Amino acid sequence: MNKKPEIMAPVGNYESLASAIKAGADSVYFGIGKLNMRSRSSVNFTSRDLKKIVRICKAHNIRTYLTLNTVMYDQDLIEIKRVCNKAKKLGINAIIACDIAVMQYCRKIGLEVHMSTQANISNIQAVKFYSKFADVVVLARELTLEQIAKIIKQIKKQDIRGPSGKLIKIEIFIHGALCVSISGKCYMSLAQHNFSANRGACLQPCRREYIVKDKETGDELIVGNKYIMSPKDLCTIRFIDKIIKAGVRVFKIEGRGRSPDYVYTVVKAYKQAVDSYFENKLTKELIINLERQLASVFNRGFWHGGYYLGKKLGDWAGDYGSKATTEKHFIGLVKHFYPKVHVAEIVLQKEKIKVGDKILITGNTTGIIKTEVGSVFVKEKPKKIAKKGDVDVTISVPEKVRKGDKIYVLKKKGVNSP
Repeated sequence: MNKKPEIMAPVGNYESLASAIKAGADSVYFGIGKLNMRSRSSVNFTSRDLKKIVRICKAHNIRTYLTLNTVMYDQDLIEIKRVCNKAKKLGINAIIACDIAVMQYCRKIGLEVHMSTQANISNIQAVKFYSKFADVVVLARELTLEQIAKIIKQIKKQDIRGPSGKLIKIEIFIHGALCVSISGKCYMSLAQHNFSANRGACLQPCRREYIVKDKETGDELIVGNKYIMSPKDLCTIRFIDKIIKAGVRVFKIEGRGRSPDYVYTVVKAYKQAVDSYFENKLTKELIINLERQLASVFNRGFWHGGYYLGKKLGDWAGDYGSKATTEKHFIGLVKHFYPKVHVAEIVLQKEKIKVGDKILITGNTTGIIKTEVGSVFVKEKPKKIAKKGDVDVTISVPEKVRKGDKIYVLKKKGVNSP
């Protein structure tokens, strides 16, 4: 029987990190500075955060992977060494890389390497070549599950081992955004805006509406979907059992720029699916329920199966932005927590809160808490509703929250804010 795969969560800040831990992630991946594929993102760590990240993850027995997976230039070589040296010193478990300069230096100092999907590894000979540097290989996103399974069988048959002496592990993406280009190697943003996707600065021009026009006649081409280059998000929950049976060892979730509730919901759903499979409890009913949970957070619509089931890219987003079935509305902050009675004093900065509201609380240490408001008190008197401007507002909470934690009311998409 195949071993239980590792669930790898994307994290871009401490809220997402705490959410990934709470959801049961086995490992996390993240970037710092400018040499990662989300370098332009507003949610990004700095090198000063590495020590704290490692400390938090070690306390929860979670592996840490640092991304150094952009195209590298000569002026980056000093920074590569600086980052790798610090990662090695602090105990980062591995570097995710695609450039030979990063790979060679990591091997020189004895730092584990995982090959990024940016390397576009698509066959067993390529796996064998990169095994000189890496212990884990992320295969190209465009492979079918049949091709992936054959590569895994050949790794075992040919006894292909990495620098650690262990058999090469295969990792694939199981959920999240897809790029219209081959394994993310796109030059559209660079050509149009001088912001290189391959340097982590993509402006996502493919996610916009375009009119196709005949230059000679001026005629416009009518297309069925204005978003002709914006794919739906990958979702593999329906055939997660097939991926496990293929022998994939690491399940990677896309979304370092996503919110903490996205990280928590997606990690928890796939963790439950994997655990249920190994407990012989993975049913159609459970899959339907998990898929409903996945649809509740950010998504561009789901492409079920993707390349893995031999489909051609053609499921387009249809419109801009998220198709999540729920929306969150910020209403205020936690002011104080009373541990003996599990009550939080809150400050309402927007709108109102009422009994029966489904709320979301997030914070750097708290991670994420989803709960329903059972009671509301204003100046110690029970109320059905508390409004902005009310003082001494308290609500009961199921677990510890902290001063400064953000509070949101969750609504079905299309329903007006509270």
